[in-house]
Amino acid sequence: MADLLTALQTRTRSEVDRAEDHLVPVETQESEEPVLAIKSPEDALQALKSKPDYATLSRALRRLNRTVHHNEEFNIKKPGPKATQIIFTLINEIVPDYWETLSGEGGQERSLLVRCLSSVAGIGAITSRLRLLLTLLKDSQKPAQVTVVSKTQPVEILLNVLETVLAKEDFITAIWHDIDGCSLTSSQKSLQWKEFGSLVASGKVLSIASEANITLGDLDLSIKEWSWVGDGRQYAAWLGRCMQHAMKAVKNDDVEGQKALSQFLSRVLTLGYTDQLVQAAFSDLLNGDTRPLQTCKTLMSRLSAHEQKTFLYSIIRILSNQHLPTEGLFQDSRREGQSQAIGGVVALVRAIIGDVPTLHDDLVEWLVGLSANAVGQVHNAHRAVIAALSSIPEQVTKALQKGLTLFGDKLYIKHTPTLHQEGWTPVNAQVLLMLAGYASRADKLFLIHLSRSSIYLNAVSNRLAASSQRARFLGMLVGTAFSELVDPKDKRMTFSTDEMDNSDGNWYRSLTTVNDSLGLIEDLKPAFAPPTNPSAQLSKSVSSNKSARSKKQAQSTSKIISIEEIADISESEAEDLPMYEKPDSDPDDEDEDPTIVQRSRPTAPVYIRDLIAGLRDDEDFDRHKLALSTAANLIRRKAAFGTEVSDNNEELASILVGLGEKWPLENFQQMRLQGMIAVLIAEPLKMGQWFSRTFYNGDYSMGQRASVLTVLGLGARELAGLGKEDAALTGANATREDSFPSKRLPDRLHRVYALEAAPMDAISSQLEKTMIQPMAAEAADKFSGPNALKVRTFSSRMAVEKKRQKPIPNALAKVVADGFFFPLTGRWRIHLQSHGENSTHTSPFLLSHLLKTLSLILHASGTSTLSLPQMTSEYWDLLLSLRPRGTDPAVLEALLFAFLTLLDINETDQRRLAEQHAKELLETQEWVDSVFEKIGGGSEEGERIRMLAAGVLVRCREVVQKYQRMLMGDLVDFM
Repeated sequence: MADLLTALQTRTRSEVDRAEDHLVPVETQESEEPVLAIKSPEDALQALKSKPDYATLSRALRRLNRTVHHNEEFNIKKPGPKATQIIFTLINEIVPDYWETLSGEGGQERSLLVRCLSSVAGIGAITSRLRLLLTLLKDSQKPAQVTVVSKTQPVEILLNVLETVLAKEDFITAIWHDIDGCSLTSSQKSLQWKEFGSLVASGKVLSIASEANITLGDLDLSIKEWSWVGDGRQYAAWLGRCMQHAMKAVKNDDVEGQKALSQFLSRVLTLGYTDQLVQAAFSDLLNGDTRPLQTCKTLMSRLSAHEQKTFLYSIIRILSNQHLPTEGLFQDSRREGQSQAIGGVVALVRAIIGDVPTLHDDLVEWLVGLSANAVGQVHNAHRAVIAALSSIPEQVTKALQKGLTLFGDKLYIKHTPTLHQEGWTPVNAQVLLMLAGYASRADKLFLIHLSRSSIYLNAVSNRLAASSQRARFLGMLVGTAFSELVDPKDKRMTFSTDEMDNSDGNWYRSLTTVNDSLGLIEDLKPAFAPPTNPSAQLSKSVSSNKSARSKKQAQSTSKIISIEEIADISESEAEDLPMYEKPDSDPDDEDEDPTIVQRSRPTAPVYIRDLIAGLRDDEDFDRHKLALSTAANLIRRKAAFGTEVSDNNEELASILVGLGEKWPLENFQQMRLQGMIAVLIAEPLKMGQWFSRTFYNGDYSMGQRASVLTVLGLGARELAGLGKEDAALTGANATREDSFPSKRLPDRLHRVYALEAAPMDAISSQLEKTMIQPMAAEAADKFSGPNALKVRTFSSRMAVEKKRQKPIPNALAKVVADGFFFPLTGRWRIHLQSHGENSTHTSPFLLSHLLKTLSLILHASGTSTLSLPQMTSEYWDLLLSLRPRGTDPAVLEALLFAFLTLLDINETDQRRLAEQHAKELLETQEWVDSVFEKIGGGSEEGERIRMLAAGVLVRCREVVQKYQRMLMGDLVDFM
């Protein structure tokens, strides 16, 4: 037997020990997420598409900005397929996720993102995306699954991005330098500049921003301050400031730059806000600075004849409004200050028109043309234009002949308004008299010849033969004034009328003596010119950029931006100092102890996965608090697009419901409640059923279950369009801090339960007053006397329409039955059968909270809900089954409120109640009648219950009295 066992190998103990030494322990390292290296534009694009975190986004933006100045093959601002993909990704993925975070704390990264979008392709991408979002926003066929706030937020974000990109006044200059600096052919540069002009100057950006302003204003009435990009006047003024900066930057020998600027000006003149544009672009020239004059004339020479005329007329209007005083009709306007201003205007107009014949003709057309350009301008404006034209005698004679022809035309006399002929702004007659004076001093023989011609004779004759007294008076004035200039004293034409001898006639005849002299353009400088301090100009530029920010950052009513003390720096010293951007402020630098400065501060989550991680991280206080405070806003914003919220909705809801207050955070319950409401609003049908299951199942406390009911009630009202009324209830004022101390729980429990019950109690109390007040008013009206003795007041139709509220779209009606109401009522019976009468859900606190929630959901669904009959039947049976629990005051009050809501919401269809619910109606009336008799008054609680019972009885008796015959059979059986 021993031979059967053969030893294969023999080893000693020492050998075994040495073999164990062959097992060498290996050090283990915690696996860290690899850092994505961004060394090329392809890496940056891949990083941007992969939902980057904050650090990765910062590195990608820095890499993209380095391509602009380092002469690389790729340039983010150079048109191409790769740059287009990157810009598309930035607009569609990065901006919706990160813009609010960057606006709040990422100043430098925000500037990097804006630089990447400050190009022709960037502006085009923003405009296209904004147009698409507006189309989706206005699509009425799409069901409203999210609130108006979450639907409009992407549009508001893009408007804010557009404002920030366009905020700087060197925008046009930077775009031209980027186009000119790219390695493109001349034709490609021209196409890029034309595309830029089509977007910015031709009104595409303005039109889409205006449409966004109107759409947002219609959907959200709380938006009072619209985007300046959509305001034509502000947008044109911004374009003018940008053009002024570009004109200063373009050198005199830069032919391509001047040509591009003139093309841009030609497009901008078609925008429709010419005066605002010209006043901002040529403000220095209009205020007496002669340095931009040559640039202005060069730009005008490249414009078409029609555009030159538009530009010239705008200059005249601005000069008239800005420098020429508005004098009365008969006041002496020959004071020294006025003549100096008129002389400055004459000098500037002469300098602009120069030796261009078309501009001379335009001045004649402005004075005596049928287009009525001179109507509405002050008298001194006509004096200045005529003085500017007086240096060209042939144009004066031409204007005089044309004016006389128009003055004596019969159709013109009969049909043209008196305002154009004379009026309080003197136009035709006054211009003729002043032109006659200049013509007489320049060439009296011509005026004598003209006074003997048929043009003059027909003009005066037709005027004297007119039926209008004012027309005849003007004819007498012109005839007398011309006769005084060309005829001897004994042969002058005279009219012995009172009108010709009063101050009116004397003033008109004195117009032939007006002779304004040529002044200097420098005379237009204001008396108190602002100091030309570079620091002051820089401060002004910074404040203007601040004022262009989004309306979301202007929450306070105060308009004070900043108060700065600017040191006096000489111009020579300021020129040597380079300008740097202001660094981001770091409040942690102010700490006295540098060892407690926290540099690695958490950033707000921009993805749902980051939000979930932050809510679960109860060890990092700052990260957890930041995630909880931004949860509601992030969920609502993400619910408008993408599948992040829908993929993680149940996990989010589970975390928020079971979230405990490890640290004493301020407004912890409010932030948690707002987050749960946002989760519910994102997918009402699915999450309504989930919250209903959670209320009955799961290991949750009473406070957490009460918060679930609060979420269902407030979420249902928000879907019904009543969210603005309940917004304050989820804030700090929801708790009743002003209640008597003996009626409050201990502080430790009060913080948990007070918020859960307060919103529902406040809404139910408000609805009680709303439902009972009409009944009380009707009862008071019956006891106030016969109707024949009452005085009724009638409101106008406009007043009635003004008070009438606009219909609110009710998205709750589509999902209320399957998503909210039936899951709560159906699971109540199942839970009661499974756990008996002594379960947690039958406690007075939760039971009263459940009844109020169901009542609020039923009321918010509206009277037109298709499932209202079925909900009424099931809810009535549930309420009648809970009558034995009415011994507790809280449950009794909730029961009476539920009955009152049930009858009020069915008020428009009382016949159906009498036909289908006769037995329930009579049982309710009998039970409430007994409650009204048992409950005594005297206390606040008793009076409240009696008031509710009285309201229910009134509603029941209305139906019973109205349909008494129909109810007679059921009444016999009931008795």
